[in-house]
Amino acid sequence: MSEQRSQQGGTGDSPLQTERGGTKIEDSVVSKIAGIAAQEVEGVRMGGGASQAIGGILSSVTGGSSGSGSQSRGVSVEVGEVEAAVDATLTVEYGKSIPQVAEAVRRNIINRVENLVGLKVTEVNIDVSDVFFPQQEQEQEQERSQREIEQQQQAEQEQRVR
Repeated sequence: MSEQRSQQGGTGDSPLQTERGGTKIEDSVVSKIAGIAAQEVEGVRMGGGASQAIGGILSSVTGGSSGSGSQSRGVSVEVGEVEAAVDATLTVEYGKSIPQVAEAVRRNIINRVENLVGLKVTEVNIDVSDVFFPQQEQEQEQERSQREIEQQQQAEQEQRVR
């Protein structure tokens, strides 16, 4: 892709490069937008099974979402002056057509990055690393919530004793 960038050289067709100055978009911005765009597709979770598990552990330790990292988890980008390439690793809901979900994710990432950032997306490579079962996730979330409630009650009871 770097060869393509240097060959193009011109800035006439990019909204980021104007006669009044240039705008540089950081990789982390493109990565976050691509991650959010991918998650807008029904039946998609970002990252593979291991990164999702680590993200869940981090959110339980920090007491909430793991912040901006959760949106860009599983996304890597290569950003040039006028172009971007995106690699996304995701998990798809069991029962969904993986080729259809992958194409929907690809289209949404391209639309969002091109419209919001102004970079031309040259490619979106998708790696489906796992499948998930929504009912199982829901049960795990309920168990996690129940444990948190019990921990809060225990902490309150300990404070009353003091």
